[in-house]
This record gives sequence, structure tokens and C-alpha cells, in this order.
Amino acid sequence: MLAQPIIVEDFQQQQLDWRIVNDGVMGGVSASQMEHSNSGQGKFSGTVSLANNGGFASTRALLSTILPPSITKVRIRLKGDGKKYSFRIRTDGDFDGVSFRHFFTTEEGEWQEINLSLNDFVPTWRGRILTNIPPIQSSTIRQIGFLIADKQVGNFSLLVDWIRFE
Repeated sequence: MLAQPIIVEDFQQQQLDWRIVNDGVMGGVSASQMEHSNSGQGKFSGTVSLANNGGFASTRALLSTILPPSITKVRIRLKGDGKKYSFRIRTDGDFDGVSFRHFFTTEEGEWQEINLSLNDFVPTWRGRILTNIPPIQSSTIRQIGFLIADKQVGNFSLLVDWIRFE
């Protein structure tokens, strides 16, 4: 049985409280923000810098609902700048811990709907891939977010229209 889509974020109504976590937590100087664009989307933007051993910018939010176990993917409508990002899922509310990531590359200036299967997310901790971690169960998802890294120095901008689980 297919799960009914659950919209966890629609930036027309902004349901979630987005927080910024940049490389400043380890001495870096990258900067970012998550704000509403003039056209009503979420805008994750900023600058990635490698200075002081930095190199990443991220935003994340705690989910306000428990997802049913029948969910198998996340679908996101977004417009990017041609750079590679990762969508992140955490199964706890902690600041630091295991994060499941799925990379996607944006098409500069083009709206896209990306589909990310929960089975394809990779467990990581501080950039290192972990083994012997069970796959994500949708009912355990507590946080979602976006991250840009991988030495993509300079300005970035990612518009997000909505995020839903199916």
C-alpha cells in the first residue's frame, strides 16, 4: 500500500523552525542563513570557506510530526545554483550524532522535483561513512536538513518550495 504524501514543510506557511549549523562549530568561517525569499520559498544561502579548517554550511529542522512506517521516500521541489548538496535525516533530536545523507546536484536556475528513496541514504558521522547502522525507518525520523560541503568554496543559493514524504 502506498503511503499518503505528508508535507512536512511548505514554505508558503513555513511549518518548521530552521536552524543554522555551519563549520564555526569547529573553527571555520562559512556563513549561511535560511530565510523566506520574496517569492515565498525557503532560501538556504551563504558562503562556504575552507579557512580555519572549515568547509560546510547547513540548516536543519526538527519535524513536528511522526511519520507513518509506510513512508519510503522524500520528495523535494527546489531550484539551485548547479552545486551539489545533501539532504540530511536524523533519527534523534540531538545536535551531534548519526546523520543519514543523500546527495543531489541542482540544475542552475531550474526548478526540479527530486525523489530520494529512504533506502539510498547513507549513515555518516562528521563526514565519515558508518557501517553496521540499520536503515532508516520512517517512523524514527526526527530532523531533516540541507548541507553543502565538498570544497565547493564561494557563494551558494538553494530555493526550496516544499518537502514531503511519500
